[in-house]
Amino acid sequence: MKKTFSIFRYISFIAIISSLLGSLLLFFVGAWKTYIAIKIVLFDYIPIGKEHLHPADSATTYLLKALDTFLIALVLFIFARGVYTLFISNKNIIDNNDVLKWSRTPNIGHLKNVLAEVIIIILFVIFLEIIFENIDNLKWEFIIIPISILLLALGLKFLRLDKE
Repeated sequence: MKKTFSIFRYISFIAIISSLLGSLLLFFVGAWKTYIAIKIVLFDYIPIGKEHLHPADSATTYLLKALDTFLIALVLFIFARGVYTLFISNKNIIDNNDVLKWSRTPNIGHLKNVLAEVIIIILFVIFLEIIFENIDNLKWEFIIIPISILLLALGLKFLRLDKE
């Protein structure tokens, strides 16, 4: 039975390869959004639906979206490495000195903590995008996102997923 589980763990390669491909794709998407921001500033490009925004605000919005995309790409990379470390590699994570400390994955709780932190940051970036795009037409409903961010951050703090 132990050998069956040992062989079955290699199915996690599906998650690893998919996460790496998704990460690579998102790096290209983030670079494309950065290119659009440069195009807005240098070549007076006006994206469809953003005509009401000042070019600097439109470029800032695209750069925030690029930042968000790069962040998700990095998390997918860390997730792929974490799954590999936890399920495939037989090495002890403490003995592995060739890996940056921030990308080490000692347990599944650490991996969940990284994902939860990224969700909070993504919500923050989405909130900034909404504020930039609607700066002339702010509504009380927009306060829902910062309240959600606060509640998620408090929940993450109380869960203490990063503790071993």
